[in-house]
Amino acid sequence: MKKIISNIFIFFLVSTAIAQVDRSKLPEPGPAPEIRFGEAESFTLDNGLKVFLIQNKKLPRVTYTLILDRDPILEGEKSGMLGFVGNMMTAGTKNRSKDEFNEEVDFIGAQISGSSTSLSGSTLTKHQEKVMELMADVLYNPSFPEEELVKLKTQTKSGLAIAKNDPNSISSILTSKLVYGDNHPYGEVETEGTVDNVTVEDIRSYYETYFKPNIAYLAIVGDMDLSTAKDLVEKNFARWERAEVPSQSFEKPQAPEKNIVALVDRSASQQSVIEVTYPLDNFLTSEDYLQSRILGYVLGGGFAGRLLQNLREDKGWTYGASANFGSDDLIARFYAGSSIRGSATDSAINEIIYEIRNLKENGVKEDELKGAKSALSGSFGRSLESPSTIANFAINMERYDLPADYYSTYLQRLNDLTVDQVNASAKKLLKPDNMYITIVGNGSEIQDGLMAFGEVKRFTNAGDPERQIAMDSEITADQVIEDYIKAIGGAEKVRTIKSSKMESVAEIPGVKLNINYVYDENVQAFSNKIMAMGNVAIHTLIMNGKATVTAGGQTQELTDEQFEAAKMNMFIFPELHYEELGYSITLEGINDIEGQNAYKVIVSNPTGAKQINYYAVDSGLKIKSESTDAGEIFYSEYQDVEGIQYPMMSTLKSPMIPVPLEAKVEKLEFNASVSEEDLK
Repeated sequence: MKKIISNIFIFFLVSTAIAQVDRSKLPEPGPAPEIRFGEAESFTLDNGLKVFLIQNKKLPRVTYTLILDRDPILEGEKSGMLGFVGNMMTAGTKNRSKDEFNEEVDFIGAQISGSSTSLSGSTLTKHQEKVMELMADVLYNPSFPEEELVKLKTQTKSGLAIAKNDPNSISSILTSKLVYGDNHPYGEVETEGTVDNVTVEDIRSYYETYFKPNIAYLAIVGDMDLSTAKDLVEKNFARWERAEVPSQSFEKPQAPEKNIVALVDRSASQQSVIEVTYPLDNFLTSEDYLQSRILGYVLGGGFAGRLLQNLREDKGWTYGASANFGSDDLIARFYAGSSIRGSATDSAINEIIYEIRNLKENGVKEDELKGAKSALSGSFGRSLESPSTIANFAINMERYDLPADYYSTYLQRLNDLTVDQVNASAKKLLKPDNMYITIVGNGSEIQDGLMAFGEVKRFTNAGDPERQIAMDSEITADQVIEDYIKAIGGAEKVRTIKSSKMESVAEIPGVKLNINYVYDENVQAFSNKIMAMGNVAIHTLIMNGKATVTAGGQTQELTDEQFEAAKMNMFIFPELHYEELGYSITLEGINDIEGQNAYKVIVSNPTGAKQINYYAVDSGLKIKSESTDAGEIFYSEYQDVEGIQYPMMSTLKSPMIPVPLEAKVEKLEFNASVSEEDLK
């Protein structure tokens, strides 16, 4: 079922053309552009609001950016709350409903948005007063509608469900927890439970505590003079009342004393997501900040980066690889990584560590320094095209006490860097022996190779240490399958089932799906139709020794390899037929599947393709299966149907679909009469 449901989404994918470029040589770096931008004029209201005006009369537009300068906050059991604040504040006010507010904004072609630390707006100059009035209404009178929070929670939880099966999301969660720890704002992770804990009162309390003018900066960029700016700001923000805001402090994370290898076993993965990372002090005011920009570019800055040249151009293990030195006034982190072909996982890690160590010990070359300077200068110049960049510059200089010429001399200071200066910073910033090496991949295939880098610690897809579950050494894969057959009704009863008709319903956003299955093991035939809005979107048919998929009026016959993988779909209970199909089964221990202990059984077909099934230790029932092409399917709500225990709910989680797809069985009939018409 999982493969078939996935095919409907594959069918709607659209191909994109790839431009052909000459990659035989790197382009010659051009001279760094000369950057000029206006200096900010500033004033401060009596309530402490600091205002900066950067005049730009090239276009009749104005952008407002309000920033709160507060310490990071540990959300704890309410993790996820901060992500709701901006949407809740702009979801209507006491004076305007959400629809009325949006209509007023849209009518003048403006934009207004918010977050837990900002409120911004942009508009044509002729509407500058109206937009500031609307922003002030949001600031003073947010209504925080309950129905908006319910919607935001639903959207967030759908995203979290998908993230559980996305290797990049899993990797991000794992590295955050390792580098920063659970008790640090940068390390805590939101879950369905913490999201459910958030209330409107939590959001209102946050707003009332932290949205204060004495920790706020307002930057205005555009076609406006200082006199007008003062009048508008005084009119709209002078009555904003100041108050003390709580401060926070956190223990500073440290790099590990030695390399730590952390693995999340994702058995369906053909690729491994690799990250090497550690915390470091690095920010705008750091003495090695500009050097870190150079080092990050040389190591992993696009096509010219050493990692990409090594892992892709030389080895052919990946499509991309990157590295960078983060920047944060609290704590930053170093990152290098790639998605690598599974069989090359340990080799790729070895090469990544080699490149980091080589850069630390031998430094950059003159031509690399020249290329990095040119690329970074160009990027800096292009960033000035955005009004928000200029606004952030003005705020940063005040917020972090930067020199008045910090940004105007940025390019000069960058171009003045020497090889010796950059290489001295490399020796301080790079820590090839003090890193977290994280991998999300097929543990059974890669774990042995990872031991070369140290003890391998296993984690769940939520970034928590994997529970070590002891297993009876006498339990075999055959015994697990036998117990499963017994749990659903016993071999004698199950073997009497030779045909079946099943109707299920599912829903993707805005579309109801009807999913019909017909099995006839007497002639080894199978049919699956997925219908949307009354039409057959996709039909999979196995009959007369071949398999076809029909979609959009076009029928395609599966290859021999695809047919071999599809054979399992012919059978109502595939476990009964592993031996006759030539499949091998391996028991790989006990895993924690969302709180249930389950035997992990790897099923391999004659072509080498694998499916992993999980059977609950206590009940023997199958609770999950996963494969590379389909993602994960969870089985639940077992019910007695004609003496057989059958899962009436299956939930598909796959990166190919935007939300988990829950299919509910509405009708199920065993040993049904099946005609050729039923199949076709």
